[in-house]
Amino acid sequence: MADQRKTPETMAEMDVIDLLLAQHALIRDLFDEVEQAAPEQRGEAFTRLVRLLAVHETAEEEIVHPYARRKIDAGDAVVEDRLAEENEAKQLLQQMDQAGVEDPAFMDNLLLLRGSVEAHARAEERYEFYKLRAHTTEAERRTLATGVKAAEAMAPTHPHPGTESATKNMLMGTPIAMMDRARDAIRQAMGTKS
Repeated sequence: MADQRKTPETMAEMDVIDLLLAQHALIRDLFDEVEQAAPEQRGEAFTRLVRLLAVHETAEEEIVHPYARRKIDAGDAVVEDRLAEENEAKQLLQQMDQAGVEDPAFMDNLLLLRGSVEAHARAEERYEFYKLRAHTTEAERRTLATGVKAAEAMAPTHPHPGTESATKNMLMGTPIAMMDRARDAIRQAMGTKS
């Protein structure tokens, strides 16, 4: 699709909280799209969902969570809880990505993934984003939004459980992202599914 809102790094929101909330809404829409897609179109919709989840979580792990650790009360505990949720969802997403949409358990796993991702998003919005908005200035949130978009532009496009920290993302993220993006380009050129 040519809709630029489907590419997180090009979204117009300038406040990091507004950007992340818009991405959460887009993720919910993509879950709907995958669930409602005809079987022959499900792969394309799922590929977009996988990409969005992968780049969104990487950017949160690299930019948002480290900032939240420093800026909000009990930041370490709040972020550790979110990282545990992210790892759980990434593991299921990775299994689904590898098995493909033809897997007989795909739709059941999609419902499990959706529940996990939506619960995680609600927890972020309630325990992290709300507090970040209260403890940051507009200028800080604009700067964070720029950082999130830059991180998303260079993030891996597939889930990689075990990299749920800024340090691991920085050390491993660029090579993994390059491999993911090369693999995506080759598969797109060959007309194969991810």
